[in-house]
Amino acid sequence: MVPTKPVLLTGASGTIGRLLSGRLAALGWTLRLTDIAPLPIRLPDRASFTTADLEDQQAVNEMAEGCGLILHFGGISTEQSFETVLGPNFRGAYHIYEAARREKARVVFPSSVHAVGLYERTQILDQDCLLRPDGYYGLSKAYGEMLARLYFDKHAVESVLIRIGSVLPEVPDERILSTWISHDDFVRLIDRCAAAERVDCSVIWGQSNNSRGFWRKDARLKIGWTPLDSSDSQAERVHGKVTDNPVVERYQGGKFIVVDYSRADFPPREMFESE
Repeated sequence: MVPTKPVLLTGASGTIGRLLSGRLAALGWTLRLTDIAPLPIRLPDRASFTTADLEDQQAVNEMAEGCGLILHFGGISTEQSFETVLGPNFRGAYHIYEAARREKARVVFPSSVHAVGLYERTQILDQDCLLRPDGYYGLSKAYGEMLARLYFDKHAVESVLIRIGSVLPEVPDERILSTWISHDDFVRLIDRCAAAERVDCSVIWGQSNNSRGFWRKDARLKIGWTPLDSSDSQAERVHGKVTDNPVVERYQGGKFIVVDYSRADFPPREMFESE
């Protein structure tokens, strides 16, 4: 589906932003691209680019004017200090939702495995599991999910919250056999986020059809998305590619968890059981 109104894509200079810029432009979408960093690729057809800071509400409002959909992929995408994450991820997300409220636009918010990263890998999660962020980055994604729900409940701003696992061309290690989502599946998911008649405030687990996946029920039937790819064919190639850190290997969030980890043991599992 080609949206009838322009689509704002924040974080266009990042890895996922570059992927979406090229693939969505090829589908005929009219894109308004933005990032605080310069765009490192050739500007796609039917696209414009604006250098802007997500902490600037006026700039966000101007870029969102007339848009029917906002793909919010801007902000810090790795585990960093709270002060580093605070402006782009917390205040920036608020500015996006205020702009969406003004324009009556739908939002695609990329949440993350790191919003639930402190669940153990043996636990299978549904969309209504308690959030369990594994760091300040994951905390910002949990905040974004709650912000989206607030704006839906109070202002009828629709959102699709994609708890992204690992958007990569191929699987690099054993953990990502569980969290991998192919580029094709991811682009198809974004297309359905735009095309679905109604999304309300829906959670989607961002993974391909992986038999080793950590996640189960979500709203994919509501938006009409079914992943077509799977990590299973890559299992033999990455067999044995693990770390020697027991914390990393225990939890769904992987390496982000050990940044500033100061416990001498493991956090209790029973408080966060998911049936």
